[in-house]
Amino acid sequence: MTKISNEITFDDFLKVDIRAGTVIDVQDFPEARKPALKLFIDFGEDIGVKKTSAQITQNHSKDNLMGRQVAAVVNFPPRQIGPFMSEVLVLGFHDESDFVKLVHPVGIVPNGARLS
Repeated sequence: MTKISNEITFDDFLKVDIRAGTVIDVQDFPEARKPALKLFIDFGEDIGVKKTSAQITQNHSKDNLMGRQVAAVVNFPPRQIGPFMSEVLVLGFHDESDFVKLVHPVGIVPNGARLS
C-alpha cells in the first residue's frame, strides 16, 4: 500500500475539475507501448467531446465501455501520447492484480456534472 500524499488545502482540491461523461466511441490504440484504448467521452454541451487514451484493457472491453459514464479530470493540459493527443484523464483504482478499474457514478448523472 502506498503512503498518503502530502496534505492539500480545500482550495487545492477545488482546482481539480472532475466531471462525469459518457463514452461515445472506443477505438484500439495499437501504437501505444502498453495495451490501451482510445476513449471519446461526451461531457455535455459546455465542455463537449474530449478524447483520452487509457491502459484499461485488462478490466474493460470496448463493448462494456460504450455508453458507460466515467469520471475524468477535464482541466489538465493536453498531453501527447505517441501519435494521439489526450485531452482528459479518466480516473480509476488499481485492483489486486494492479490493473485499473474505472471510476463511475453509481447512477446516471448529467454529462458534465462536476464532482463536489
